Amino acid sequence: MKDRKTVRWSTYEPFFAVLDNYLVADVVVTHHAKDRWNERIAIKGGEVDDICDYVWDKLKESKITPYYKNEKEVFLIEDDLVVVAEFSAMENETDLIGNPLHKMIIVTFLGKLSESLELRDLRTYYSWLRHSRRMTLIKSGRKRK
Repeated sequence: MKDRKTVRWSTYEPFFAVLDNYLVADVVVTHHAKDRWNERIAIKGGEVDDICDYVWDKLKESKITPYYKNEKEVFLIEDDLVVVAEFSAMENETDLIGNPLHKMIIVTFLGKLSESLELRDLRTYYSWLRHSRRMTLIKSGRKRK
């Protein structure tokens, strides 16, 4: 996401932020993530541009960290906001050295750790979610017969 304002004209300023071995040059917010932002977070505005600007600013400030050491898709913003993101390489886009630039696709916003205690251990939370959905499906399957 190239900054809208640059300091000087005709200079080589990096238009990417480094996040966990990725050179992020663009931020994309899915429709689902926008809905989750409006439901659960809503820090600054609810439009896609506002969300992208917020995430981009946090990327530049290095305030986005991985949730787990080995987890490649879940990140924390300012040690509070849990985000699920995917990365894809951008075609024909490289930095000055030739390393590929990536697009950060925000899949969803899970919520804030300070508000949802369940998010403190995501593995337990996801296993509980799977179990509750399975039990709901089993109960509704019994009713139909």
